[in-house]
Amino acid sequence: MMSRSYTNLLDLAAGNFAALGPAGGGGRRRSGSSFGARRMPRVMTVPGTLSELDDEEDERAATSSVASDVPSSAICERLIVVANQLPVVARRRPDGPGWVFSWDDDSLLLRLRDGVPDDMEVLFIGTLRADVPAAEQEEVSQTLIDRFRCAPVFLPPDLYDRFYQNFCKGYLWPLFHYMLPYAAAQAPKQSPSSGGRFDRASWEAYVLANKHFFEKVVEVINPEDDYVWVHDYHLMALPTFLRRRFNRLRIGFFLHSPFPSSEIYRSLPVREEILRTMLNCDLIGFHTFDYARHFLSCCSRMLGIEYQSKRGYIGLDYFGRTVGIKIMPVGIHMGQLQSVLRLPEMQHKVTELRQQFKGKAVLLGVDDMDIFKGINLKLLAFEHMLRIHPKWQGRAVLVQIANPARGKGKDIELIRAEIQDSCDRINREFGQSGYNPVVFIDQNVPSAEKLAYYTVAECVVVTAVRDGMNLTPYEYIVCRQGLPSSDSAPEVSGPRKSMLVVSEFIGCSPSLSGAIRVNPWNTEATAESLNEAISMSEREKQLRHEKHYRYVSTHDVAYWSRSFIQDLERACKDHFRKPCWGIGLGFGFRVVALDPNFAKLSFDSILMSYGRSKSRAIFLDYDGTLVPQASINQKPSEELVSIINTLCSDRNNIVFIVSGRSKASLASLFSSCPMLGIAAEHGYFLRWTRDEEWQTSAQSPDVGWMQMAEPVMNLYTEATDGSYIETKETALVWHHRDADQGFASSQAKEMLDHLESVLANEAVAVKSGQFIVEVKPQGVSKGLVAEKILASMKEKGQQADFVLCIGDDRSDEDMFENIADAMKRSVVAPKTPLFACTVGQKPSKAKFYLDDTYEVVSMLSALAEVSEPDQTADLADDLATSVSSLDIGDEQIQFGSIRIEGS
Repeated sequence: MMSRSYTNLLDLAAGNFAALGPAGGGGRRRSGSSFGARRMPRVMTVPGTLSELDDEEDERAATSSVASDVPSSAICERLIVVANQLPVVARRRPDGPGWVFSWDDDSLLLRLRDGVPDDMEVLFIGTLRADVPAAEQEEVSQTLIDRFRCAPVFLPPDLYDRFYQNFCKGYLWPLFHYMLPYAAAQAPKQSPSSGGRFDRASWEAYVLANKHFFEKVVEVINPEDDYVWVHDYHLMALPTFLRRRFNRLRIGFFLHSPFPSSEIYRSLPVREEILRTMLNCDLIGFHTFDYARHFLSCCSRMLGIEYQSKRGYIGLDYFGRTVGIKIMPVGIHMGQLQSVLRLPEMQHKVTELRQQFKGKAVLLGVDDMDIFKGINLKLLAFEHMLRIHPKWQGRAVLVQIANPARGKGKDIELIRAEIQDSCDRINREFGQSGYNPVVFIDQNVPSAEKLAYYTVAECVVVTAVRDGMNLTPYEYIVCRQGLPSSDSAPEVSGPRKSMLVVSEFIGCSPSLSGAIRVNPWNTEATAESLNEAISMSEREKQLRHEKHYRYVSTHDVAYWSRSFIQDLERACKDHFRKPCWGIGLGFGFRVVALDPNFAKLSFDSILMSYGRSKSRAIFLDYDGTLVPQASINQKPSEELVSIINTLCSDRNNIVFIVSGRSKASLASLFSSCPMLGIAAEHGYFLRWTRDEEWQTSAQSPDVGWMQMAEPVMNLYTEATDGSYIETKETALVWHHRDADQGFASSQAKEMLDHLESVLANEAVAVKSGQFIVEVKPQGVSKGLVAEKILASMKEKGQQADFVLCIGDDRSDEDMFENIADAMKRSVVAPKTPLFACTVGQKPSKAKFYLDDTYEVVSMLSALAEVSEPDQTADLADDLATSVSSLDIGDEQIQFGSIRIEGS
């Protein structure tokens, strides 16, 4: 199957791109290369197809077409790092046409190579921070791929502006930093980084830009051997493009910004699209648990997907694929910092600064000029400290370095003016001859000079109101440590010591346990923290510094990238074991990965087995199986009642509804089904037909435990709006479907633990299910009652030679497990076809699945149609027997469609 070529931007951005067939199908499409005659070696395959759907001859043709287009190469693992910008600096030649390229030593992407295994090649994909004319792009691409292993993505300037400035910096970045677009409703025009309202055209540009990155990946990818590591919020749509094209591709994603709480994130109009495209990765990385927790909460609240934690790993089951969650703050590159510390100009600057600030306590701030760095809050706190602790007037200096803003707009100019006003005010009030308490450096500072300021500063202050990671404290700690004694380096007088005052809202805060954490909005408390930091004893400063340096020196950028790659390999280890299938349109596309023994129930297969059998047992759950769980009207439809009655009327069938509902509820729902068997309350109560008495699976139940359990459940019901308790004869059920799901899920876990503790000595089982917590007698389950029915059929000489069992939740798993073992226990005939079927594609002990209740009813209807001829024949035999003694001569008797003739 050929993949579509998307030329309509509106269709693309709206997600209206056609779903691919099995395994994406697009693996057979030839990829053009912009690298000219010398192409990157690559192998295009068709990953992810179901084996029974493969056509060997078609495969050979696809392989042949690819082989003729691409030179062969030795297979080796490779890491493709995709980010908005390449770790390369591009400059025009000053002496003529052409370009000069060099590595960007400050780029995090460049430094992550240190953690990559030696036998793994690294290839970078991203944009250049330079405007390269179209006529030169091919030559530039070839140079970069040959010399730097970098594949540049060239976006048209207007597209890049709408993608980066409008959507990334103007909408996503403020939203992810907790700025709601509340002020934009009346604003005629939004400015980047101001939190403007959502603009559909900008979203379309974002998607189209991500598609350009995808096309560049396709040019160089070997999908069976390469890993793809996507970085940051600029490329959150990329995983869906990649997953559609290559179902088994190993994809990791790391978000370098905060991820907002669900209350903020839910305001995003394309919230589900972005969540689903992130879930098309195999591993998703965050700096802190808070960011990961917010993402998991959004998945739970908006997609109904819950996470599981096992042996230290957090995972989300997404249509049979386990998406790993990685929590690992990024580190710094020790070697790069130490190489700058050795520079002569750095040492000269340190000497100059020590002379300039001699006898002063230097507090240092190094921040980007943007609205979230809290620079003015820092100034206000410093001003307050000078006022309430006058001993520091003339002795304390705050040096604030403001790096150039990455965005642009009026808000940047406003914050710059506000900062300048605060600096002027503080210097007027507290300044003295030869002393200015605030030194404001509003320009780009070279790395050597910046590290010199770190070296002389007694305390670094970070008061960002929201920030992804912020490596300033790490760099400061390394500079205060200096170089090993064998190296020539600026002296760090006496024992190594440092102090940090950091905002609790930045990503590095949890890892700096010796820092003084502050709420930057509380300027009075921050002022006291500044005073505490510079007044602290030398020994305390030394101990805190040693603790921080041990962490920073061992958790560097190489440690971070190595850990991420190892977890990505672990998350992808089953990629080529499970059959998978790509389904869905637009950003709803996902890959369904199935257990090799788990397949969709084939109507043809079950009809064939049904028709051959003579003694059938059919077990059906009710809620979520015959009627949708979310349906308000829980009564069976007339169609469903008719189907069940038809199945029951076949003398070869024993049909049972096996449900957790009470016997009164089930008896009322199926009062018009006289031959239907019912197993109520998970099988505690049982009757074979409507006219028979109810049987119990044990002696009269001891329900004294209810007096202990009910008060506990009432506590949680009162505290959880929308929940209620259902009281059955032998069980108590707490329902929370209509409650807030985040809170209710937490309450359900608490209740489960609470009840297990209270009822530890009682003969009851406490279990959680789909939006329920249930307490019921021990030894009662759907699996046991199904086994009891099969054993009874055998005793009556009707040993089952066909078993169908359908359910949708955890309580039905017992039934699936017992059915699977029925043949071993000889309760069914040898070689009996066993159809254990769950509703929905999810991990299950069942061997088959149907997608929804509609398919379940359709399948039962197909079985009923097969039953009708037998039922009619049986009725004709019975009628013929009844009138055989009558002398009707040559007359005819007509009973509906059945005609009995005399003689």
